[in-house]
Amino acid sequence: MYGINKDPRSSDQSDDKHNEIAMIKDDKTALTRRKTALTRRRFIQTGFALSAGTAGSLAFNNAQAQFDSQGNLLVAPWTKKTGSDFLTPPYGVPSKYEKGVVRILPTPAAAFPTASRTPLQNLYGIITPNGLIFERHHAGVPDIDPDAHRLVIHGLVDRPLMLTMNDLVRFPSVSMIYFLECSGNGSAELKKRTGTTVQETHGLLSCCEWTGVRLSTVLAETGVKSSAKWLLAEGSDGAAMTRSIPMQKAMDDALLVYAQNGEMLRPEQGYPLRLFLPGYEGNTNIKWLRRLKLGTEPWQTREETSTYTDLGAGGKALQFTFEMGVKSVITQPSGGMRLKQAGFYEITGFAWTGAGKIRSVDVSIDGGKSWDQAALQEPVLNKSLTRFRYPWMWKGEPTVLLSRASDSSGAIQPTVDEVLKLRSANSVYHNNAIQPWLVTANGEVSNGR
Repeated sequence: MYGINKDPRSSDQSDDKHNEIAMIKDDKTALTRRKTALTRRRFIQTGFALSAGTAGSLAFNNAQAQFDSQGNLLVAPWTKKTGSDFLTPPYGVPSKYEKGVVRILPTPAAAFPTASRTPLQNLYGIITPNGLIFERHHAGVPDIDPDAHRLVIHGLVDRPLMLTMNDLVRFPSVSMIYFLECSGNGSAELKKRTGTTVQETHGLLSCCEWTGVRLSTVLAETGVKSSAKWLLAEGSDGAAMTRSIPMQKAMDDALLVYAQNGEMLRPEQGYPLRLFLPGYEGNTNIKWLRRLKLGTEPWQTREETSTYTDLGAGGKALQFTFEMGVKSVITQPSGGMRLKQAGFYEITGFAWTGAGKIRSVDVSIDGGKSWDQAALQEPVLNKSLTRFRYPWMWKGEPTVLLSRASDSSGAIQPTVDEVLKLRSANSVYHNNAIQPWLVTANGEVSNGR
């Protein structure tokens, strides 16, 4: 297909090489695969070199304390006795040695005094544990009895409905992995360097397996009128958080979710029911959902007029910037960490986009002077966090680490200046700018904004 046909019995290596080169030149997909393979091969080769050199000798030196004077391997104290049968409380908890991996709780003086942040720098894979998912509320977390909770659907429908939770869980269910991000994530960083750690700069972000029923399935039972163009979603919290949602989104991939990561929603995540809109800004994913009303126009609620709008340079505000832009951040190494010695490190982090799938992530280890493609770790899912990895040999010199993502829509992650140019310095939402991490000669990593 890509070159001259050969006798299948031939084993001429030069011809095989010629055909391989022709395939790479003609097939962009093959070229991408080859580049990824080279990156992975470089990672493996670097790892072998380290294990045979500095890293190997360090591991040997650190292991000396594990042997007695006769060269026998010591038995650890916890191996000499029977462990506990069960840990309390009955609901499992992390090891006591992981007690520092927690959400940041806000202070009264914080920019978001009603939000807690996910410790992204301490996570592995792409799923956020339920106890670490970021949380944002507007009037506290309500205590809702699921047996007494109701969802009302009315407006431009033929058959208004009032559904119990038992009614909803009887519908055909789906489970999907999606990210969730507050539109104010990193808002303070637009004006100046504020956060120290990635948890502080990007912590209003999590990724979960969400379980529920497709909103389109439930709406089909109501007989949606053709004149319905917008949907009003209202929560039953003290703020009655309310947002207008396009019907196109409601009928596309919107979910009514009642569980996440295999268990029922936590109270702060909207128990017993929340609206979930994949790829949309977090505040539209109404928690403690009690009402859906279908109409012809957006309702212009307080949460979409006085807040959650993007301010322009001329004083005008852009409404309904629903979709979260393509974004990435390096989590290891990142602010607040320290590289103890020169040598090999794996740069890793997250990339995500509300427009679809992550297509690629480029990493710069020299402050943006040059870029190289990182490897994307499977699975690469639609509107989900994607983990990227890049092998790095640090020579003990000062530098700046950057990551830049692109997505399936063709969008490329912008710089801070490019974000501000699109809006203004007054803007506080939808900061998807490239995040720099400054590495000093002594290995300290800090916010390079």
